[in-house]
Amino acid sequence: MPDGLREQVQSYLREHHVMTLASHGDEGAWAAAVFYANDGFVIYFLSSPTSRHGRNLAGNPRASAAVHEDYADWREIKGVQMEGSTSMLAGEEEEKARRLYGAKFPVVGKLEQAPAFIVKALANVRWYKLVPERLYFIDNSVTFGHRDEIDLRQPRA
Repeated sequence: MPDGLREQVQSYLREHHVMTLASHGDEGAWAAAVFYANDGFVIYFLSSPTSRHGRNLAGNPRASAAVHEDYADWREIKGVQMEGSTSMLAGEEEEKARRLYGAKFPVVGKLEQAPAFIVKALANVRWYKLVPERLYFIDNSVTFGHRDEIDLRQPRA
């Protein structure tokens, strides 16, 4: 896999803000939009552990996600689809997630300046990460349905 593709996907992830996270639990499949920050291909997000997707992830850490824009023309569609495992963070990993997220979303990075409702909301969430095992970069500008795979389960040559 060319390094150019890896850079293109990481750049796309840095430039976007919302991912649709898909999980599965006792109530079935569920999708939720969450803000995220990434470090390479690792995705950090926060959510309430009592939300439906939070409960799903507690019982089944496997998840998939998509990052894309709202396109009016199917020939313009681009985005990233991924699948992997999630985990709830604590300690140094949680601090890393906070720093990355705070750099991307300053209102979270500077809680002393954040509105009270943000501070209150953040007291009720936990930090998570999604470690993708496989990603696809979708680019319909190449041709309809064009996608390139990055298999992170395979060691790099």
